[in-house]
Amino acid sequence: MLEKFKRLIFDKLFVVSKQPVLFKDLLEVNCLFNEGMLVDPSKLNFRFRNGRLYVIYGIACLFSLSVLIVILHKFFEKVDFHYSIIATTVMTALIFVGFDFFKIWARKSISKELIEKAWKVHFPYFPYEKYSSKIEIIYNEAIKKEIPKKDLEKYVLDQLVLSVSSEK
Repeated sequence: MLEKFKRLIFDKLFVVSKQPVLFKDLLEVNCLFNEGMLVDPSKLNFRFRNGRLYVIYGIACLFSLSVLIVILHKFFEKVDFHYSIIATTVMTALIFVGFDFFKIWARKSISKELIEKAWKVHFPYFPYEKYSSKIEIIYNEAIKKEIPKKDLEKYVLDQLVLSVSSEK
């Protein structure tokens, strides 16, 4: 149920291109994602629908604040109104900070989803969870060795196969 709700939100929040993710872009994005950094949306061929982003976040805030107001109304009715003003100020700040957290969460979630989808295209026999860090190491070595772009795919796959065969 929660996964269906997340899928519905993502379908409304993002425009995802039908173009495949390039091999070199996948390697770069994988390295950045594994390091916990935000990835460039153009490398994964997606973008935000900004208007819908504000609307969805606004609806989520409206729903959660309505529940909170119903719960806390009697309490703030009995206490000094200064506490109510302070609580309103804090809530307003949390809403604005929460928007950034919501946007980052959505961006990281769609990035992971698109990386795993592209991974199945470029590395169909190597599961993402097991080999993403190994390929990150191989890609970083390729950058240090200044492997040309046209030979990069062959180099990465050769090194990956060598590392897998040496494990056995």
